[in-house]
Amino acid sequence: MYRVDCMNHTPARGILLVVASCALGIALRSAPARAAEDPIVAPVAPAATSPPATPAKPAKRTAPPASPAAAAKSHKVSPYHTQKLAEKAKQIYASVWGIQEPRVSSTSAGNLIRFSYRVVDVTKASALSDKKLTPYLYGQTSHALLSIPVMEKIGPLRQAMPPEVGHDYWMAFSNKGHPVKPGDRVDVIIGSFRADGLLVE
Repeated sequence: MYRVDCMNHTPARGILLVVASCALGIALRSAPARAAEDPIVAPVAPAATSPPATPAKPAKRTAPPASPAAAAKSHKVSPYHTQKLAEKAKQIYASVWGIQEPRVSSTSAGNLIRFSYRVVDVTKASALSDKKLTPYLYGQTSHALLSIPVMEKIGPLRQAMPPEVGHDYWMAFSNKGHPVKPGDRVDVIIGSFRADGLLVE
């Protein structure tokens, strides 16, 4: 460190030198203080930022499996399927009316409803072929009462010959306007004979 006694230099030529030396000494003294007051701060690198997280998609809800009871309930049996008569009904038709396999079916056009049966006892089945008795077919759903039409050249659409064991016989009812449809339940009434709840095929 340089120290210059400014008061001891008197020559005029050395005035400039003295002033310069004093300025230099003052600058050297104040340099450490400024360095302490203004410390050098190293630049801080900006923190790395990560991209925003993508929100997770909600999981799809799956419907619980249907229970066996619900599956059975949703499965409906078609009313057009042929349902066999119960053994008790078969016995009654055979023992009381002398017939088996009573069936009701609709023609392709739907204008006629046909009732057919097989004879197993001629005496008991004679009521179904009696010309004096008027057959009717009653629709349980439509409440329509159908009768046998009479054709100009053919006559009534029914077989009226004497019955024979093991033979099939039929009669047809007019279904104009289609009040009775396949899948309906009907009753066939011929005098005292009555077959209830037959399914139209």
